[in-house]
Amino acid sequence: MVELCASCTSLGVDIISVESIPDNGIAVLYSMPQCVWRINVDIPEEANQNLSFGATERWWEQTDLTKLIISNNKLQSLTDDLRLLPALTVLDIHDNQLTSLPSAIRELANLQKLNISHNKLKILPEEITNLRNLKCLYLQHNELICISEGFEQLSSLEDLDLSNNRLTTVPASFSSLSSLVRLNLSSNQLKSLPAEINRMKRLKHLDCNSNLLETIPPELAAMESLELLYLRRNKLRFLPEFPSCSLLKELHVGENQIEMLEAEHLKHLNSILVLDLRDNKLKSVPDEIILLHSLERLDLSNNDISSLPYSLGNLHLKFLALEGNPLRTIRREIINKGTQEVLKYLQSKIKDDGPSQRDSATETAMTLPSESRVNIHAIITLKMLDYSDKQATLIPDEVFDAVKSNIITSVNFSKNQICEIPKRMVELKETVSDVNLSFNKLSSISLELCMLQKLTFLDLRNNFLNSLPEEMELLVRLQTINLSFNRFKMLPEVLYRIFTLETILISNNQVGSVDPQKMKMMENLTTLDLQNNDLLQIPPELGNCVNLRTLLLDGNPFRVPRAAILMKGTAAILEYLRDRIPTSIPSSGTERLCYQALRRSPLLQEGGAALDSRKPPLTLTQKCDSLERESKESRKLELS
Repeated sequence: MVELCASCTSLGVDIISVESIPDNGIAVLYSMPQCVWRINVDIPEEANQNLSFGATERWWEQTDLTKLIISNNKLQSLTDDLRLLPALTVLDIHDNQLTSLPSAIRELANLQKLNISHNKLKILPEEITNLRNLKCLYLQHNELICISEGFEQLSSLEDLDLSNNRLTTVPASFSSLSSLVRLNLSSNQLKSLPAEINRMKRLKHLDCNSNLLETIPPELAAMESLELLYLRRNKLRFLPEFPSCSLLKELHVGENQIEMLEAEHLKHLNSILVLDLRDNKLKSVPDEIILLHSLERLDLSNNDISSLPYSLGNLHLKFLALEGNPLRTIRREIINKGTQEVLKYLQSKIKDDGPSQRDSATETAMTLPSESRVNIHAIITLKMLDYSDKQATLIPDEVFDAVKSNIITSVNFSKNQICEIPKRMVELKETVSDVNLSFNKLSSISLELCMLQKLTFLDLRNNFLNSLPEEMELLVRLQTINLSFNRFKMLPEVLYRIFTLETILISNNQVGSVDPQKMKMMENLTTLDLQNNDLLQIPPELGNCVNLRTLLLDGNPFRVPRAAILMKGTAAILEYLRDRIPTSIPSSGTERLCYQALRRSPLLQEGGAALDSRKPPLTLTQKCDSLERESKESRKLELS
């Protein structure tokens, strides 16, 4: 290696690379050869000889060294001889064992790129702030605990990487780095960001992954040039709005503790391509997700989302991740088929019976819920009548008046104090397919709701209902009904007569019984949620409802099936129940005694190995014969 460097003095090169290559058997450097520092100073040997030179060997016209790469060695320090290389524009010393830098580094006035990553620096010398032409500074994977005073003087800096250090704060003076385009602060111990960060008018890429951030300063939302924002693996509980981030293309906020995503978080993200919300605590996705017209990748995996807005199907997504959510309204087999099948399913749920209203959207398309009592934007663009979360005791007439000639397919009056169904809902009977009346004070259902003959989804959870009117059987297209958290003591009889039902959610009530014979007639029913009710027993005949794909029974006081069976899933529960269906009791005395003995036999007990559930069911005579053989064999063993 030393011989290589010495020969460079006779070549007049402008770059030296002294990287260790262990695979080729070249030894690493523990200190810098002096000839490298003096390459611009020492007179070449050729100058002392009476020689003639060709055009390519005119050493006196060669330039000073401009690039020095001494990475992947074991250098522990650099000397002040570094000042002998004032023409350097690139200094790469990454992957060494440096604990400090020489003060002479301040004299490298032409330096534009400095890579000191993967060393053992704890502090930076103040002299580094004199490098006014520095554009790229890479300090990742060191042991830095603070940023040097005067760092803001690096006015030409465009790319700064401080990731994988031990920083706990970012000084407000950072905001003076007005030329910065890329800033990486990931994998530190930051608990907050300075509000002044919004002064970085040219910043496009901000990476704050893997820190301890609990909040984001609202000022960050004013960064007009920001295109990529990484906030994964922090402790965020909510997101700021982004009123000025119209150029933001990627927002990564996965692995936080975010509980709510609202329209205000989305309405200005006109250019967003990637939205990463995985591993949070989201319970719902707002209908305003449809505003993200450019969105290509949406990751919602591992949240608490139970349903998706059908309008999501209108986005042109290339990737949609939903794994790890308790989704009730989309069958697992559809999710397993991938993004396009999920989008097709959601699109199929959107009832579009009329022409597009885009022509009338220009007047009020930007009127949003926070700006108007009636959400005109939702009416025109989403075909949704939204008057939710108002704590209102009744729905004002102006809400229905705002519909005018627009087509409405979805109604959301949730989170109010409504005690009865608004009578004017009947005006929407020709088009509405989705109604959300959850979290109100309804104690009964009026006929107005029963007249919505195109209704496919009905959410009535968290009310005071204990019965449903017989007229609800007129809802001949109803597919999903949510009755959770009400006061039902039995499954409403009318539900057995709505044969289009695919999903019944009636958890957290006081239901004490279900009729398996009537339920067997509901051939489209695939999901039945009976969790946290008062079921003392589960009728074995429920096992004949072979179309069920999801049967949830946890939180009831019955003793069988036991928890071990419930944990195995729906198929195992149904099989267990079928095996317990009793055969009709014989009339003759002998057969009756045999039958009673059989009921006490291990042949019918849980876990018994005498009967193989994979074989065709035995007749009563065959079971009696089996019992008799078992008894004879037992007596033989006793005699022997």
